[in-house]
Amino acid sequence: MAVTTGDSTKELLSNCIQSRSRAEFWVEFIRGTQVQRMAEVGVYQGDFATAVWRGCEGVSRYYMIDPWRHLDDWNKPANRDDTVFEEFFQQAKEKTDFAASRRVILRGKTTEMIDQIPNGELDLAYIDGDHTLRGITIDLIRTYPKVRTGGFLGGDDFSRSIWQHSTSFEPTLVFPFAVYFAEAVGATIYGLPNSQFCLQKTNGLQFAFVDLTGRYTEVGLREEFAPRNLFKLMAKEKFPGLARAVRKMREMLSPS
Repeated sequence: MAVTTGDSTKELLSNCIQSRSRAEFWVEFIRGTQVQRMAEVGVYQGDFATAVWRGCEGVSRYYMIDPWRHLDDWNKPANRDDTVFEEFFQQAKEKTDFAASRRVILRGKTTEMIDQIPNGELDLAYIDGDHTLRGITIDLIRTYPKVRTGGFLGGDDFSRSIWQHSTSFEPTLVFPFAVYFAEAVGATIYGLPNSQFCLQKTNGLQFAFVDLTGRYTEVGLREEFAPRNLFKLMAKEKFPGLARAVRKMREMLSPS
């Protein structure tokens, strides 16, 4: 893996964010940092892993961690029944069979499988699993020791709003928890387009939150839980037609 300093990491990330999609961004980043060993937590149907392998010949070992089963304590839209997850598992295997000699499939939750990876083994860990507060806490804390010093921990669903889906589901708390985690371990974390984040594991003395999007203006949760904002959100969910009508009326009344 190429050794990068804070300045060179920021420069590389700034160049990579010109990519059109999430997968293209990470392929460019993995190439730029010469990642050889990585893990993905939350593989789902295997599309991300497939894109990485097809674009990054230097990746020699790729750990695929996913329960591929229904979880009774996971209140998110992606939680399907076991029959569907078995189909997803078979799809993920089929899509990545061309790289079977380089993959390690770990079917289970993070708490069940992560210790099959030695500490300091990974150049990059990518987290795209359970985005609830409980899930991201477990994934970051348990995965971080598996990343070598100088390596990276990135992830998906770094959403500015905790109400990523609807108020009937558990909030998504990758952001801001990942920022607080970076501060706790003394690492630099970057906010990226497409709701991505990247944290570099250093010597524990270099915490900073570097927003490369200009959109993460408020790290706290007070506004997210403010009664007026919750009321607006719940009303919009319950009466979507009324919300559209109000928005259209405002557009008609606003000065041209």
